[in-house]
Amino acid sequence: MSTGASAGLRVVLDTNVLVSAFTSSRPGISSQIWIMARDQRFRLLASPALITEAADVLRRKFSWDQERVSGRVKLLSKTAEMVVPKLALRVVPEDDDDNRILECAVAGRASLIVSSDHHLRKLDSYEGISIVTPIAFHRLFPQEFLRLPQK
Repeated sequence: MSTGASAGLRVVLDTNVLVSAFTSSRPGISSQIWIMARDQRFRLLASPALITEAADVLRRKFSWDQERVSGRVKLLSKTAEMVVPKLALRVVPEDDDDNRILECAVAGRASLIVSSDHHLRKLDSYEGISIVTPIAFHRLFPQEFLRLPQK
């Protein structure tokens, strides 16, 4: 793992960040964050519910076939530390899927949640876990982004 400032971070990437990283035709901030996770610049946390939601969105909204979805799920499962939440939270009544993100973060003792979701962002933090946008994450660790391979 990297010895940079972000090396000790335990991070949950919301499904919207993962899906953006996986489907973007041009590398953007979400793609760069995924590359940092894949390269173990921080510890990515995921849960079965989070992976299931990401797979469902890729199939339903982006018409990915099962083989392509399975490949991404395997890579995500291999990259992330899998956590199985024991608590069912009801913090975000407007979007129950957002509660799965919080459950993963709490169970995995996350430092940060990276999300573009307005329901989660309005919380600002939960149980001491900061919730930041991909742009805010980039601003927290600009040196890590500078070390990414340039294409």
